[in-house]
Amino acid sequence: MAGYLLRRLALVIPTLFGIMLINFFLTQLVPGGPIDQITARLEGQGDVFRNIAGGGDAPAAGAEGSGYQGARGLPPEFLDKLEVQFGFARMVCGPTAEDPSASSCVKEAIPMWERFFIMMGRYASFDFGESYFRSISVVDLVLEKMPVSISLGLWSTLIAYLVSIPLGIRKSVKDGTAFDTWTSGIIIMAYAIPGFLFAILLIVVFAGGSYYQWFPLRGLTSDNWESLSVFGKIKDYLWHITLPVLSSLIASFATLTLLTKNSFLDEMRKQYVMTARAKGLTESRVLYGHVFRNAMLIVIAGFPGLFLSVFFGASLIIETIFSLDGLGRMGFEAAVARDYPVIFGTLFVFGLIGLVVGILSDLMYVWVDPRIDFESRG
Repeated sequence: MAGYLLRRLALVIPTLFGIMLINFFLTQLVPGGPIDQITARLEGQGDVFRNIAGGGDAPAAGAEGSGYQGARGLPPEFLDKLEVQFGFARMVCGPTAEDPSASSCVKEAIPMWERFFIMMGRYASFDFGESYFRSISVVDLVLEKMPVSISLGLWSTLIAYLVSIPLGIRKSVKDGTAFDTWTSGIIIMAYAIPGFLFAILLIVVFAGGSYYQWFPLRGLTSDNWESLSVFGKIKDYLWHITLPVLSSLIASFATLTLLTKNSFLDEMRKQYVMTARAKGLTESRVLYGHVFRNAMLIVIAGFPGLFLSVFFGASLIIETIFSLDGLGRMGFEAAVARDYPVIFGTLFVFGLIGLVVGILSDLMYVWVDPRIDFESRG
């Protein structure tokens, strides 16, 4: 097993390098880079940073009184400074040909391949720089948005497992009965409902849309959060998070429930179950003492991957509907504004976490069932 882990860990670096390389060059080919975004804003062609500015952006250089200046065209010196500031060019200084004692500086564009290796060199030491359009580092920006993603991902994953596993076991025991039929119909209908549509339905019915106003419409906490007691803060937090979690959870039950049911059914048909029953063991002892461990292998081993997908697969639509400022909205705003440090910094971190979680999933398989030996596959 040690040799297998070493091989998997050795593949993390080239895999992550390939992910970053492909995404970097594809992003560079998309028209409308950060310089173009700022130019369009200052020349009055549209405020592409309207939402970001509301979150505390640092004002762009030359923003004061730039309405009239932008209409006449931005000065080349200003654009040169932006390119140097964003790392697209550098200033090369040296003596002039006319007067060797004097020096002058000229702008020199940095090739894409060189910018890529400069970026990867910084990322190797976990230096992700600062956002182009905010006076905040990428790490601090991600940490600022993380509570929303933690809330949605953690609660959605826990509730999905707490409901789907017992339900799947019950369906396997009652296979073919009326209970199995109508519960399958319900979870398949829930799976077919888009999360955003269910979110709108919840708002209309329970958040003051047309009927009841039992839950708040936006945010993760109330305005008076700081003045609440500990119990009051917990109650307020759960009050706010209920509808977003239900919206992101609606389609999660089907796959996990049916996976649990089919896994138990497959194990219950094996010879060792018949032998256990022949020995006179109770159905509960057979189910939870023999079948459970083998049947739950696939379900438990897939927990790290499922948690990662829910935890970091932040839903832009759900966050937008409920006005939650999480990683989903942050990624969307960064992509629209071409905020390269945020785009590539989060891609590097989440890509690295995803690769490590893949290794943890394999370790979970071995922990749940020691008979599995990945080393023999080599």
